[in-house]
Amino acid sequence: MSVWKKMLWIGLAALGTWAVAVIALSRGEQISALWIVIAGFCALSISYRFYSKWLATKVLVLNEERATPAVLRNDNKDYVPTNRWMVFGHHFAAIAGPGPLVGPVLAAQFGFLPGTLWILIGATLGGGVHDMIVLFASIRRGGKTLGQMVKEEIGPGVGVLALVSVLAIMIILLAVLALVVVQALAESPWGVFTIAVTIPIALIMGIGLRTGKVSVLAVTIFGLLGLAFGVWGGQFLGHFPAIEAWFHQDQKWLAWAIMLYGLAASILPVWMLLTPRDYLSTFLKLGTVAMLAVAVVLINPTLQMPAITKFINGSGLVFAGPVFPFVCITIACGAVSGFHSLIASGTTPKMIRRESRIRSIGYGAMVAEMMVALMAMIAACVLEPGEYFAINTKGTPTEVVAKVSAAGFAVTEQQMQTLATDLGESTMFNRAGGAPTFAVGMAHMFARVSAKPTALALWYHFAIMFEALFILTTIDAGTRVGRFLLQDVLGQVWRPLGNTRSWTANFVASVLLVAAWGWFLYQGVIDPLGGINSLWPLFGLANQLLSVIALCLG
Repeated sequence: MSVWKKMLWIGLAALGTWAVAVIALSRGEQISALWIVIAGFCALSISYRFYSKWLATKVLVLNEERATPAVLRNDNKDYVPTNRWMVFGHHFAAIAGPGPLVGPVLAAQFGFLPGTLWILIGATLGGGVHDMIVLFASIRRGGKTLGQMVKEEIGPGVGVLALVSVLAIMIILLAVLALVVVQALAESPWGVFTIAVTIPIALIMGIGLRTGKVSVLAVTIFGLLGLAFGVWGGQFLGHFPAIEAWFHQDQKWLAWAIMLYGLAASILPVWMLLTPRDYLSTFLKLGTVAMLAVAVVLINPTLQMPAITKFINGSGLVFAGPVFPFVCITIACGAVSGFHSLIASGTTPKMIRRESRIRSIGYGAMVAEMMVALMAMIAACVLEPGEYFAINTKGTPTEVVAKVSAAGFAVTEQQMQTLATDLGESTMFNRAGGAPTFAVGMAHMFARVSAKPTALALWYHFAIMFEALFILTTIDAGTRVGRFLLQDVLGQVWRPLGNTRSWTANFVASVLLVAAWGWFLYQGVIDPLGGINSLWPLFGLANQLLSVIALCLG
């Protein structure tokens, strides 16, 4: 390494250290959100350049000459050698579900400092290692799932128990993911339209690539144009009431629609729907996050939330529980997430052509997701604390205002009504769950760049659509991985059901799995409290228990 490069990296390390010091040592005074972006960028650059390279060359000793399962077992259905950027797009889209958006927003009740430090430390030293090692282990074991590898390492009896436990955790995770999507898309024609448009576009992309006559670049351009049409065109549905009615659906209808989509994504060949749609979604995901980072640089917003609030003692208005361990449970994806191990031992290892890609896909996608989590933390903390807590606290408007004001964060019913009117909503009370709060914060930042009076409402509904699209990509990949896990279990009962090359076995396992998480989803939809109150704690606990299993295996 040349002297100039060494000076560059030393300078980057010094800048990152200074940014973290500003974030950590601020007490009482408000600081710029730009410091969080700088700290994240420096942590991403240094950890990927040095730490991930050390893991790849000294610990895992990746071998470029060693054939991967995608090459050795190519069956044109599950095992398919795939372009490196499409695999990265699929993997990132699959692991970046609600966690990096919802988790940091909920954890913001502790203040911006605990969650930010956990994201920076957890992702670079824990999550990236977790994902990279599980992906490596699965590729070296022929693309086997986490459950299969645990069974081989521990023994048949305990292994089967571990398989069943991992499958049960997977079902809960998928139900929670689907519920967040349903709640985000309900009564939102724009969001439903955009997501509906991506499905036929993905099918055309997959078939085009499969013929071998269309390049990845041409398919990408076509997909981006189609995605842009879906995002931009959805806002005009109000001019066509008859068409708008097709996409204006309630939560029950959307629940059934998502179940059918998950079934299709699990059964169809991976190249036909799953990979191209996830690849397409990644452009919107990373593009929007990049836009958020640019908006932070341009407008330099101030963090309104204190560095640490009194709720670190466990008396929070958003959820009860002390800062440790709940900040680690609440912020899973974006730091350390067990769900990633299912993707890293499920669909992704069956598509990678070369072992050298493990570093960029396993570690690279994780630290990219870290930036998403930091953007979500900023979006929550640039809001007035009173508004943040009022949005996420349950109760009647009068009760919520009294609770939040008594906690020391001033807010009024008139203030919340004005916010709802500006966003084009009837009310912003009782909008717990994290997703609406992220959308409000994101809309506030984007609207400050535009002078249009309707910009806030426009960006708010765009953000809701973005969140739904963000999370849905995790459901399709998760359902396919869940099908692999279920076939591992069913194969213990009757061997033919464990054959992943059999269309009949795949169909039976897919139907059973979708029925399982679909039941929990439907219960959440008809729950008068919205379901998220009972399912999200299960999601956080199950997710981190799964990461413990994966790290022990590694």
